[in-house]
Amino acid sequence: MLRHMNLGEADRLLTIYTREHGKLRQIAKGVRRPQSKKAGHLDLFARVSILAARGRELDVITQADALDSYPGLRSDLDLVGRAAYAIELVDQFTVDGEANAELYALLIQTLDRLSAGIHRQSVQRHFELRLLDQVGYRPELFRCSRCAVEIRPQDQFFSFEAGGALCPKCGPDETQKRPVSLAALKVLRHYQRSTFDHAAQASIRPAVHNELDRLMEGFFNYLLERRLNSPGFIRRLRQIGRREPSGDANFDFEEKE
Repeated sequence: MLRHMNLGEADRLLTIYTREHGKLRQIAKGVRRPQSKKAGHLDLFARVSILAARGRELDVITQADALDSYPGLRSDLDLVGRAAYAIELVDQFTVDGEANAELYALLIQTLDRLSAGIHRQSVQRHFELRLLDQVGYRPELFRCSRCAVEIRPQDQFFSFEAGGALCPKCGPDETQKRPVSLAALKVLRHYQRSTFDHAAQASIRPAVHNELDRLMEGFFNYLLERRLNSPGFIRRLRQIGRREPSGDANFDFEEKE
């Protein structure tokens, strides 16, 4: 489940992402009542088997059985934030009723890996690059996005508008661009062309991950033409003294009525 919104006294409108039908909106009637049998199966992030009855405007959930509630996420707010980031991106980059089995599988793999608590920053980087592939915004990281010259081993620029790296000659004239260090560009290239298991073996300095957090957030905000909510939540956790993610030391999101 991606998100929910309360309706009336006891119902909820759920936004769910499915393998066969893409993103759907369905109503769970009475789910907010204490005696509801469906309530415990329809948590955020949960992977659920659902039966629904066809309605005039929205289908009505008649049965729900949780397949995986990802318990490893529940005791770690940093992991909750990263899981929320993944589902927010899937929600924002998809439209109702358009199936994408590969994107569905990527989301499930990402939640599985986050729940296991290993290589959390690697999980996030891998998810970002693979999602961009799936939704048609694969960034160009090997040639300048303007003049097509091969990118040399030096600090470059990244253009949100052009969708990739810019050489030092083209970069200064671009408006929607950010400087990107050689180390950060190497990490992006590594994750773009590697499997997760191979990518997660790399030793990446926290400062490089922090640079990429800012770069990728800016790129997604530009593509979506709106500011994401979850990166701010993760930053606030750090500001109040939560521990930094440990997996790569060396290397209720609800709609308002």
